[in-house]
Amino acid sequence: QLRLTEEEKQLLAQEGVTLPRDLPLTQAQERLLKKVRRKIRNKQSAQDSRRRKKEYLDGLESRAAACSALNQELRKKVQELEKSNGSLLRQLQALIKETSTKPAQTGTCVLV
Repeated sequence: QLRLTEEEKQLLAQEGVTLPRDLPLTQAQERLLKKVRRKIRNKQSAQDSRRRKKEYLDGLESRAAACSALNQELRKKVQELEKSNGSLLRQLQALIKETSTKPAQTGTCVLV
């Protein structure tokens, strides 16, 4: 007895072919049944491929979002460090200026 899935029955109906319920099938009927089953496999394969592609793209989008967030954090950190560096540089320059304008200290030594 020939058992067909609903999808196989549907595709055979679209082809305008009816297969007998009992085996054996003729070569033409077997070729037609193989063709229908190949179409079904191809359709499932295409669906799987689209699903995998969507999952891959979703993963890429989430990674891109995470990288963008990290990039923003790092940019903010760079700005803070540049500001801090500028402040430290000004303090250093002020100290250098202060020490260079002081006259040399002279000391007196007394010998007894």
